[in-house]
Amino acid sequence: MTTWILAVLVLYFGQIYFTALMYLPSAGLVRLAGGRDVLPEKGRLALRADKALVNMKENLPFFLVPAVLTFVLPNVNLGLALIGAQLFFWGRLAYAPLYVSGIPGPRSIAYGVALIGNLMMVWALFGG
Repeated sequence: MTTWILAVLVLYFGQIYFTALMYLPSAGLVRLAGGRDVLPEKGRLALRADKALVNMKENLPFFLVPAVLTFVLPNVNLGLALIGAQLFFWGRLAYAPLYVSGIPGPRSIAYGVALIGNLMMVWALFGG
């Protein structure tokens, strides 16, 4: 489970920097390296990357809590929890680029895969 927790955290940090890179063309490196008091409006792709990052921030606690609880609670179905963690990771990995590209159907499927992974992890906490 530790590997998947770390993988999701790396994915989260990668998404933070990806979002900043999407803003780079319109803001410029000098402005982004400075105080950021006055910045130009974000483009369409940067706005989508921001929204995908906000969605990741909203979903991260719902992954981390059951993932950490697998170390604490007795009688956890670790196999099911690991499969759930993997589904969450792969679903979230696909979600961000699909959101930025504006493809609604596959984006929703990727979100659903991650959500099912989360639900599997919660179920595993009860011995699922």
